[in-house]
Amino acid sequence: MAVGAASRRYMGPLLCINLVMHAAVLGIAGWSINKFIDRETHRHLGGNTATGYLLVFSLMAGVVGACSVLPGMLHVRAPWRGESLATAAATGLVSWALTALAFGLACKHITLGNRGRRLRTLEAFITISALTQLLYLILLHAGTLSSVFGPGSRNHDHSSCAEIPRGELGTSQKQAAPEFPSSDA
Repeated sequence: MAVGAASRRYMGPLLCINLVMHAAVLGIAGWSINKFIDRETHRHLGGNTATGYLLVFSLMAGVVGACSVLPGMLHVRAPWRGESLATAAATGLVSWALTALAFGLACKHITLGNRGRRLRTLEAFITISALTQLLYLILLHAGTLSSVFGPGSRNHDHSSCAEIPRGELGTSQKQAAPEFPSSDA
């Protein structure tokens, strides 16, 4: 199917976008939580009762999201096998779950109001990050539909089968194991 090949082609750039988005979330949330903890007032920060929760979950989503890019890149660069798919899917799903939780807090933060420019930027980055992470998971699982790129496929070297004589392929006889001299003598 063409679905698997197309998903593999778009996953590399999408992973780079995810890494940049999660790094931006980490930067903005780290700066904001530093100001929030020190109780400094900054004209671009603002805040309401949901700000502390938003910043903490944004930091967690950013860290886990940035860490989930590595197994994804290894899966794209590897021979696209089931073993690397399981790792990429598990870390991607955990990352998306934390990003979705941060997105929910961003929605609550928006409805409460009184937010500064930095927090609005953080909310936008979290929203975009949640969408790109979901798209990554969809493309990752769409690759399993292909017989070439799915988890059942292997990159075997079938040239060794050509060396077996045809007469030996149909026999079910086991060869005797070589005898080694015993150390009892």
